[in-house]
Amino acid sequence: MKYTKLVKIIAQKRFLIQLLLGAVTYVAVSYYHVSLWWIFGIGTFVGVIWGKVFCRWMCPIGIMMELLMKLSPNDSLKGMYQYHKMGCPIAWVSGLLNRLSLFKITLNKDTCKNCGLCDKACYMPSIDQQKFSLYKSNKSNPAEAYSCSKCLKCVEQCPNGSLSYRPVFSINQYKNFKK
Repeated sequence: MKYTKLVKIIAQKRFLIQLLLGAVTYVAVSYYHVSLWWIFGIGTFVGVIWGKVFCRWMCPIGIMMELLMKLSPNDSLKGMYQYHKMGCPIAWVSGLLNRLSLFKITLNKDTCKNCGLCDKACYMPSIDQQKFSLYKSNKSNPAEAYSCSKCLKCVEQCPNGSLSYRPVFSINQYKNFKK
């Protein structure tokens, strides 16, 4: 339970962490001329461990997109956030790694109260309500989708800790990769 509380605290501070890491990434590339290949390599390595976190935790362009989304009163710019990731090779690779990464967003079905707060917090179901849900078993889990960028708002909003972000290793994740 302490681990879940820590994840919720980190998720609440995500934007500040993104500002810091995004600024470090920007300075590394712009002022110290770190090759984009290094950034790509780091983004891929991070993707193997945590999934597609680069976009919402480290990317300077991701910061700009989030600021634009916050300016949109009716969330009409959420689709635009998806659009910018189409041209990013780090997003391509880490998106594919969402199903294979060591850390996953998991649901404890025994403690889930089906309140739906996770789906309201997640931007994926808001884009396609017919396809995605974190708690409805008849829909695709957005946390395993290519587009999920592990913002962890779903984990943060879960009132009883049924959603968690933790290391999970299962041979079944490799069998299901082709789906």
